[in-house]
Amino acid sequence: MTKRERSILKGAIAGAIGGLAGAGAKMLAEKIFPPRVNGQIPPSVALAEQVAGRSLPEGQRKLAAQGIQWGFGAAAGAVYGAMVEAEPSLGAWKGAAFGLTLNRITHESVLPKLGLVPPRDEQPTQERISEWVTHAFYGIVTDIVRRGVRRALD
Repeated sequence: MTKRERSILKGAIAGAIGGLAGAGAKMLAEKIFPPRVNGQIPPSVALAEQVAGRSLPEGQRKLAAQGIQWGFGAAAGAVYGAMVEAEPSLGAWKGAAFGLTLNRITHESVLPKLGLVPPRDEQPTQERISEWVTHAFYGIVTDIVRRGVRRALD
């Protein structure tokens, strides 16, 4: 078996495609195990409204939420793919470590600092567990697809 030559660009492309698949998988998982209850506004909608400077009508809320989720999923996947290409050990736990790290950075750190979600200690237990599980699932699906696409790019 020959050793594959590393390519950050191919890794990023494969990661972006994997990230899109992971984002779709995460959205499906959230239908089964929703992170927010009692009509809480999703962080993606809160971000879109913060940027717009106004409340958005329901149709625009859905578009904004989907756009942010798909875009962020692809972007995070691209970064992950490039990083794993440079240092393969970063693909620990078949992508689950990536998903859990992403949750820690976003939902437990950056989003509370932006005022888009409550501080970690004030988030409902169901939300925190759902975010952990669905982010791990996102990472695993991202990694599975990334590996397949990366092989195909050689």
